Amino acid sequence: MLVNHKILENLYKEAGEKRTQKARVYKKLGRVEITNTEYQDSKNFSIRAIVVGAEPYKTYVTIKEGEVEDITCTCQDYYNYYGVCKHTLASIMQFAEEGKVSQEVKEKNDSHLYRNFKQIVNTFYNEEIEEMDQKEEIIQKNKGKIRMEPKIIYDKFSGDMKVEFKIGDKKMYKIKDLSEFYTRMLEKESYQYGEKLQFIHVREMFEEESIPLLDFVLQYAEIIKYANSNSNSNYRYYGKALSDTSIILGNSGIDDLFEVLKGKKVEFQRDYNTEEIELTEEQPNIEFRLKKMNDEQYVIIPNIEIFNVTIVKGKKYKYVLTNKKLHRCTEEFEKTNLKLLELFRQNYMTEVLLGKEELISLFSIVIPKVKDAIVIENMTAEEIAQYKPKELEVKIYLDFDKNDFLIAEVKFVYGEKEFNPLNEKLKVDIPRNRIQETKAFNVFRKTGFMFDTKNLRFILPDNDKIYEFLTEDINYYMQKFEIMATERFKTKQIRHPKIGNLGVKVENNLLSIDLKNMEIDVKELEEIMEKYALKKKYHRLKDGSFIELKENKEMEFLNKLVTGMEIDYKQLEAGEIKLPVNRSLYLDQLLKGIKGTEVTKNAEYKKIVNGLDKERLEDEIKVPENLDPILRYYQKTGFKWLKILDHYRFGGILADDMGLRKNSSNVVSYCRLCAKFTKKGRYYSRTRTNNSPKG
Repeated sequence: MLVNHKILENLYKEAGEKRTQKARVYKKLGRVEITNTEYQDSKNFSIRAIVVGAEPYKTYVTIKEGEVEDITCTCQDYYNYYGVCKHTLASIMQFAEEGKVSQEVKEKNDSHLYRNFKQIVNTFYNEEIEEMDQKEEIIQKNKGKIRMEPKIIYDKFSGDMKVEFKIGDKKMYKIKDLSEFYTRMLEKESYQYGEKLQFIHVREMFEEESIPLLDFVLQYAEIIKYANSNSNSNYRYYGKALSDTSIILGNSGIDDLFEVLKGKKVEFQRDYNTEEIELTEEQPNIEFRLKKMNDEQYVIIPNIEIFNVTIVKGKKYKYVLTNKKLHRCTEEFEKTNLKLLELFRQNYMTEVLLGKEELISLFSIVIPKVKDAIVIENMTAEEIAQYKPKELEVKIYLDFDKNDFLIAEVKFVYGEKEFNPLNEKLKVDIPRNRIQETKAFNVFRKTGFMFDTKNLRFILPDNDKIYEFLTEDINYYMQKFEIMATERFKTKQIRHPKIGNLGVKVENNLLSIDLKNMEIDVKELEEIMEKYALKKKYHRLKDGSFIELKENKEMEFLNKLVTGMEIDYKQLEAGEIKLPVNRSLYLDQLLKGIKGTEVTKNAEYKKIVNGLDKERLEDEIKVPENLDPILRYYQKTGFKWLKILDHYRFGGILADDMGLRKNSSNVVSYCRLCAKFTKKGRYYSRTRTNNSPKG
């Protein structure tokens, strides 16, 4: 028997006589179809079936160790009773009567060793497939029908703003717990909100227009869930638990919500009244009017009741809440119209009075800042021209004083009127643009100029600042202002002196370098080279001009010439340097590093430099026949090198690293041979051996 008789007796007893009789009728009429079985023995098995009653019902029964582990049915009786219904009982009765097990079950019994694991796999697989089928059927049936609607609530006393949400299809239901809603979406759970709303929480269920709002809700609901889950622990990230029914709109939240809802109308509650407002990028109608009251007095009046609008601060934007709209303000509107409105509100002003003498300040300082926020009424163009300043022009006269300090004479120009703005005693009867004047003065201040009160001009005494001005700042000044310079100023610019024509010759066994054409005063050269060695950017000459030292090839050449050849700077004053001829090669290498300098070389110098060429050395100098067979290659090279040094009367050294085995008698023989074939045959050995004579 497939089912233990005690199991059946217990099921009959639990179901009751009435349900048992109906179950027998279903079985007898053939209304039970076994769809799946998992069988181990008569006390351990599970079955799935479809029983056709008023409609098809799906049943599931699991028996383990002779006890009912799980029993479910999709009928209403099961949901009311949560026990054995007529459909589940009919299913197990049908299974018991069939007296056979499907081929699949038999194969599993044959595989006794792994049957428990296979039962687990099949159980989860079948459940997953069934759930997938059910969910897919529900999703396809209701796909894209769920919409989400926000309700913004504003508390004018605290200034707080929060938002609640409703979801639904035909009938809308409030989301009472945003944390749970987030969890349902995360786990793709099916949930019933009311009698007419049950759906699986996946994105596909929501209409396309609601998706951005859904993403907003999920983003902030996750924060709420996390904050509340930690609210009772010692670790409190947000400091307090958050409401699960709504999202409190902080600065970032207002920006985010507006971006989602811009251009739409939403439900809005304030002062316990609910209305519909539009979230718009259109700027609010807030402006101010300048009116002439009489010949001596004017007034500025806002076009609205200043406390009838609400200003809401976001992180990136400010918003103005009017009767029917929430306006997102542009940066320009915020800095002009809105700023002026806030000044009125902060000082509880409904209007501002000003006299004729204040109109200059109004037109030169206020109106340029607020631009079109103030509309001028009942004033003619001629009247406005009396108070509205012309565009400021700045003239600067640059010069150096007797101390080589940079001085700047400044003139402000309005039309045909030109004056020194540093002369406070001077009365200027024209409207002046104070903002532009202040900006001009700030340029001088940032550069480092100081105010010379005695001469009513700017002065720059610091050499570093002067150098920066001449190399960098002056370009900005020329873009902003009209620059005029004296001849003295022009002569004290940044110089890039050249070495000029340079003569090199070998005469009477001496190397001579002619530096008479150098564009640098040799008397200042030592000080210049000290600055160069310290990696300074510049050196200021005695005439007040500057030499650029950074990345200067001429300075690099002179530095290597002086330090590499141990030249005394006093030698340079004569304009010609006399050196041993053996410095020719070093000089030739230095000359290759300078560009734009014409170098004149005499024939003897060229002969020496060319004679030391390695290829010529190999070709023209021959090793004597009696030495050629016994010398190695590097020894032959050493011999040729000594020969060429001897030819040009250069000194030479056989160094320790030449591999000549100086600790043996070979080196002595080698040196003697070299000495024999040079004009002044002398050899020296620092290594003493029994075979090496004193040298």
